[in-house]
Amino acid sequence: MSDGHSYTLSRTLDAPAATVHRAWTTPDAYARWAYAAPGSAEMDVRPGGAWKATMVTPDGTEVPLTGSYLDVHENRLLVVAMDVPGRADPSVMAVELDEDGPATRIELRQTCGTAEERDMAEQGSTMLMDSLTRFLAEGPTG
Repeated sequence: MSDGHSYTLSRTLDAPAATVHRAWTTPDAYARWAYAAPGSAEMDVRPGGAWKATMVTPDGTEVPLTGSYLDVHENRLLVVAMDVPGRADPSVMAVELDEDGPATRIELRQTCGTAEERDMAEQGSTMLMDSLTRFLAEGPTG
């Protein structure tokens, strides 16, 4: 699947892995940091389970997203498939967590179909990581 159109982002987050995992897998928490419309996120967090959310762009455009979980290891790994309109195969993103004392190293990897798709996905994922970092610094609840 790797054809040169992939990217990897990593950060060290000031939160334990369980807190980071909950931020990715709890609909209300996810909606607060991942630019999702309130109440739009639904998650069946298990291999084969479905997820959906309506993302809201900075200009207010709502973009419905759907997909499934391919692999789930609590507090360590999420492999998420996102449906891509007009394409038979989903886009796949892996989120790995590695706890280091009170902090967690997060690594996000994705392979895309084209360089343009990769650049757009990497830009969006960078925005998500920035927002997740702010969300965790605010002390998420739930």
